Amino acid sequence: MLTYFKESYEELKNHVTLPSRAEASNLMVIVAVFSIVFALATWGVDSLFSKLIQLYFNALIG
Repeated sequence: MLTYFKESYEELKNHVTLPSRAEASNLMVIVAVFSIVFALATWGVDSLFSKLIQLYFNALIG
């Protein structure tokens, strides 16, 4: 287990590079836009299913 942590640390230290500030900002915008679109899509599907279930139970009861 100790060897794993040592090798992981060496990998991070020698082979991982951080993106530039501009690239990180661009990626952040992409993630934010995707998150908003995904949230709106989830809300839309949830609203649709809610309406369908209401219609079903209203038809079943009424």
